[in-house]
Amino acid sequence: MTGHEPNDGHGSQGDDVSYLKEALKWQYNWIGLLGAIGFALASGSGLPMLLAAGVELMYLSLVPQSSRFRRLVRSWKYAEQKRQQGERLRALLETLPVDLKRRYAGLEEMSESIRSNNLRLSATSQVFVEQLDLRLRGLLQSYLRLLHSTEQYREHLRSCPADSIRHEVDQLARKVESDAPKLQEINRKRIEILSKRLERFDKMRENQQVVEAQCRAIEDVLQLIQDQSLTLGDPQQISDQLDHLVQDVEQTEETVREFEAIFELATNQASLESGPTTATTILNSDSSGRRRIRN
Repeated sequence: MTGHEPNDGHGSQGDDVSYLKEALKWQYNWIGLLGAIGFALASGSGLPMLLAAGVELMYLSLVPQSSRFRRLVRSWKYAEQKRQQGERLRALLETLPVDLKRRYAGLEEMSESIRSNNLRLSATSQVFVEQLDLRLRGLLQSYLRLLHSTEQYREHLRSCPADSIRHEVDQLARKVESDAPKLQEINRKRIEILSKRLERFDKMRENQQVVEAQCRAIEDVLQLIQDQSLTLGDPQQISDQLDHLVQDVEQTEETVREFEAIFELATNQASLESGPTTATTILNSDSSGRRRIRN
């Protein structure tokens, strides 16, 4: 008996949980152990400790295998994950500028309005209402992450002097053929590196526009759902609309993650490729060549 949750196909949340360890750490277990130790000290006898050891062995062999205890442990883990996720999202919100914070606050108010309007629906519709509430919370989290990506793109685009880079590439391209051979080698490599920077800049600007459009789409759809909730529209129709929106948002977030991974890889590759063509390397090779001629 390992005390680990078997893989039952319901997700990986409990797959790495040691229920034996959780049972050992449980506060009621420690209360019992400390009580036995205190009783043994007060009575001056080792018998309470022997009894406590036997009970502890039985406890550790039975409780970790209990399905009720395992559900309890999973609820602890889930609550802890939600707490940590909430802290990360609050930290993310604090990094946003004032205008994006206002947009997030506006969407939060819209979501609360939808929830309060849905409470007026009939009891038979409450199953859909609970599902809507879960989707709304998930959308708010995705919206916050997309706003954060938007701000990151803004910062990168502001820090990238694209116009001056294009101007420099044009100047280098016009005069590279008339340069000395060694200077041509350096300048061609510079043109290649600067061109790669411009490519990433254009891709970043495109992604920023996609993310911004997705944020606006979330705002538009939730505004529509809010209007429908005011007239007590069909919960199933609202649920379908949210499903389509969630799929779009997930695709956008995946695109952002892929771009960030490619951007990081390209940056590392460019820094590695630029090593052999530095001015110091070329000057050193030129100096060694002159020494060989001199000899």
